[in-house]
Amino acid sequence: MSPIDIVLFFVAVIGVIGFGLFKSRAKEAEGPKNTSDYFLAGRGLTWWLVGFSLIAANISTEQFVGMSGQAADWLGMAIASYEWMAAITLVVIAFVFLPRLLRCGIYTIPEFLEYRFGVLSRTIMAVATMVILVGVPTASVIYSGAKVMSVFFGGVTVLGLDLGDLTLGCWTIGLAAAAYVFIGGLKACAWTDLIWGSALILGGIVVMLLAFQALADTPAEDLIQTKVATSSATVDDIDQAGALARLQLLTQGEAVDGPNGSGGKLHMIRPSSDSSIPWTALLIGLWIPNFFYWGLNQYIMQRTLGSRSLAEGQKGIIFAAALKLIIPFVVVIPGIMAYHLYNSDLQEQAQLKNAAALTELEAGELTVFPFSEHFARLYPEQAAAIVVHNSQIVGTEAVSPPDGHTPLTLTAANAKLVDAAQTANLPLATRLVGYDYDAAFPTLLRNLLKPGFTWFVLAAIFGAVVSSLASMLNSASTIATMDIYHKIRRKASQRELVSAGRVCVVLFVIIACMIAPNLGRPEFGGIYTFIQEFQGFLSPGILAVFLFGFLVHRCPRYAGWLGILLNVVLYGTLKVVAPEIAFLNRMAICFGAVLLVLAILTVVNPLKKPVDMPVNPDIELTHSPAAKFWGIVVAVLTLGLYVIFW
Repeated sequence: MSPIDIVLFFVAVIGVIGFGLFKSRAKEAEGPKNTSDYFLAGRGLTWWLVGFSLIAANISTEQFVGMSGQAADWLGMAIASYEWMAAITLVVIAFVFLPRLLRCGIYTIPEFLEYRFGVLSRTIMAVATMVILVGVPTASVIYSGAKVMSVFFGGVTVLGLDLGDLTLGCWTIGLAAAAYVFIGGLKACAWTDLIWGSALILGGIVVMLLAFQALADTPAEDLIQTKVATSSATVDDIDQAGALARLQLLTQGEAVDGPNGSGGKLHMIRPSSDSSIPWTALLIGLWIPNFFYWGLNQYIMQRTLGSRSLAEGQKGIIFAAALKLIIPFVVVIPGIMAYHLYNSDLQEQAQLKNAAALTELEAGELTVFPFSEHFARLYPEQAAAIVVHNSQIVGTEAVSPPDGHTPLTLTAANAKLVDAAQTANLPLATRLVGYDYDAAFPTLLRNLLKPGFTWFVLAAIFGAVVSSLASMLNSASTIATMDIYHKIRRKASQRELVSAGRVCVVLFVIIACMIAPNLGRPEFGGIYTFIQEFQGFLSPGILAVFLFGFLVHRCPRYAGWLGILLNVVLYGTLKVVAPEIAFLNRMAICFGAVLLVLAILTVVNPLKKPVDMPVNPDIELTHSPAAKFWGIVVAVLTLGLYVIFW
């Protein structure tokens, strides 16, 4: 970064945050005074604030690091299903979920469960949601934001501080977000989201265009080394092709399960054996986290709960759905190109990640060392030596001769040794990898951005991180205050509740910043997979319970807490006894099982009369005809994209 880039970066970040704080305190000189002002922006958000705020809260380095990293690995375009299926999900949310939630005048999603199923259901969901929200997505966003900083600023020292240090980056991002949500609440988040959301999409488009230009300029002799195994492209084919055609030539072929280089990447459909997104997950499994995230996730729905009216909320949601169609083009496709352009850089980042484990190996630690197939392909002699070491630790016969094995057989042999070590409760080291795919997008930034424009893209990405994080902290503090603290302190004043919310913001950011630096360990399987995997303990059960709460009026009240806890037990059991089942398929199994149990309970022991739900008289509940029309347009466009990339 040039000096002017650095100055403009800080001016942009501080200026936008200051603008958000100014707007949050525009009417009241002392800022938010009651819970409605602090947690729901006074229930006065317009559709364009709701739409941009939804996107800015959702799109962060969680996508730019995690999703682009999964795309750079073997998933390719298939990971875009999280975005394009979300567009259709949002249309359903706008007309099925939102009217029922706004009608009750609730502050939090768990609050609905108390009215429909009882206090115990609300408490269980509140505690579980709060714990996972702080420990998983909040910590993950902090980590992924710091990952961008560590890759981009690696080796840069200011005032004795290494700007590439991951832990320093985690605390910097966490404290920056906590500062303005502490003061301004949801309204400050919403106004900054308006700027960060639009800047993020524009910045992503710029990076995509620069990546295509780099792909067009890279010698064909270099690119041919990165083509997938199923591609028949030659050096002449690539040399004569333009940027888009080059991407197709390098990634063409059948999509197959396996590491990078095994099969085509421009496919939405993956084999049923795929460990992340098998095609079977598109039937049920992938819809579960989508509906949970967009319809029942507090930090997303808090924006719509703060809508001025139902019509404004619906228009905002449909606007966000339209923007979701753009995201894969600025996140997923650049991630795919990152591997073909800078795979040597990703290899160097992996070596940094592997350094600690290799030091343990050289020291002769009595530890078993897992490794990926990529590691075996890049370092076959080292992989063979590790297999011999592991076999001695496990107590089995060593693989001999090591140099007579292919990377694939070495990986398979080592996997059996790792399984045996786990059975015997032997210590395992951090998994050794060939490429650090989470570094894909940060590597693009480092290689593509030029002085004079770097400040804008980095400010947009940093702002998106801080925006998403602030939203999560605000929502976690809302749940802690309204669902837990207010239950204990029923006579607490509005000012006391706002103060409690601010204390929770500080506490939660400290916890998340302590967790975040540890999420870079390879055994988590990539930050995006880590987030989705752990959401499975909650999302299927909660979605099933809410669907019965919305649509089945005779479902007994005890079914709420029972369905949530049943899912936790089922998902945890499947994760232990059948780890080979893709986590999305595990979600589908748990979702079906909970639905079946709730249906049986409703038939056997139905309520004598439906529960009387509260009605908020202060909000206009008329549906928006314009939102219905554009919702249909978004759904049609989404299906068209699936046809193109099928």
